[in-house]
Amino acid sequence: MQGKTKPISLARRLVIDLMRASVPLVAVERTLHLERLTTARATLAVRPGWSALMAKALCIVARDEPWLRTLYLTWPWARFYELPKSIVLVALVRDDFDDGVPIMLKLGSADERSLTDLESAMLRGKNAPIAEVPSFTRTARVARLPLLVRRLIWTMVLNSGRMRANRFGTLWITSLASLGSETVTARTPGPTLVSYGLVHADHSMNIRLHWDHRIYDGVVATRALRRLEDVLNNEIANELLAQRTAEPLPA
Repeated sequence: MQGKTKPISLARRLVIDLMRASVPLVAVERTLHLERLTTARATLAVRPGWSALMAKALCIVARDEPWLRTLYLTWPWARFYELPKSIVLVALVRDDFDDGVPIMLKLGSADERSLTDLESAMLRGKNAPIAEVPSFTRTARVARLPLLVRRLIWTMVLNSGRMRANRFGTLWITSLASLGSETVTARTPGPTLVSYGLVHADHSMNIRLHWDHRIYDGVVATRALRRLEDVLNNEIANELLAQRTAEPLPA
C-alpha cells in the first residue's frame, strides 16, 4: 500500500518540539467542592472563564509553595532554580493558527492581576491578530527556524533558569471541559501543569495536577490541591462577589 507524504504545519512542529523538551510528569487527582465559588460566579452578568480563575488561584497557592515555582535544570550541572513568583501559561486553540492545535498564552504572575484584567487578556489572546500577541509571535518565530537551529535554541533556553521561566513559565493550565472531556495525561517543559474538568450539578470539579517528580513529591502536590480548593472558595469567590457589587444596576 502506498501512502503520501504530508508537510508538518508550523503549529504541529511546535507541538513536536514541546514534546521533545517536556519533562517526566506524574499526576494526582482531587475532587474540588466549589459551591461558594460557583454560586458567586453565577451572580455575574459577565463571568470570568475557569482558566482565569484557576490561573489566579494557583499563583496564590504558589506564594506559600515555593516548589511550585521551582525549575529543574540539568546543564552544566543538575540544580534547582527557584523563581520569586509564578508565571502562568494557558492553552488556547485558535483556528487561524492551526485547526485544533493549542498554543500557549502567557499571563505572567496572575496573582498580581485582577480577574477582570486576566479575562481581558484571555479574550485578546483568543481574538486579537496573532501578530499582536507577543507570546504567540515569539513562538511562531522560533517554530519557523530550521531543525538544528531550533534544537540549539531549545537547549539554551531549557538550561537557563531565567530564560526558561520567561518562555515556559512555572504553571501551565489546560482543559477540554468545554468539549465535554477531561485531560488524563499531559506533558510540558514546565514543572507543573493543571488540567480541570466539568463543574457538576453538586458544584464539584475533578482536577489533576501533573508535576515534575524530580522537584517535589505527592505530599506537596496534594497539599497544593487542598489549598487550591480553599483559595477558590475564599479569595477568588470574594473577588467575584466584590465585582458583582461594583456592577452597574440595569436601567
